[in-house]
Amino acid sequence: MESMGKKPRPRRSFTPEFKAEIVDLCQRGGRSVGQVAGDFDLTETSVREWVKQAGRDAGTLSDGGLTTQERQELAELRRENRRLREDVDILKRATIFFAKETR
Repeated sequence: MESMGKKPRPRRSFTPEFKAEIVDLCQRGGRSVGQVAGDFDLTETSVREWVKQAGRDAGTLSDGGLTTQERQELAELRRENRRLREDVDILKRATIFFAKETR
């Protein structure tokens, strides 16, 4: 239980190019995901997820997960949906306001 005293590592972000290089190292063979993760001070879970995502994007993995392009589109649609809901809410308030004014 030595890990109980450790502070969590701050969240890091990596460029798509770096992730692609790591995935390439894993896919070329010779070294396991764990070895590659250890060599670059990454978590094994993150590297496994990057490899899975690369498989989805390439069409070689069909586990029901979204491709990177689908994830981006979903995020964009969610933002648009949120904005439209706010617009509708504003219009409802305006309708109520003007309905009271015309009485």
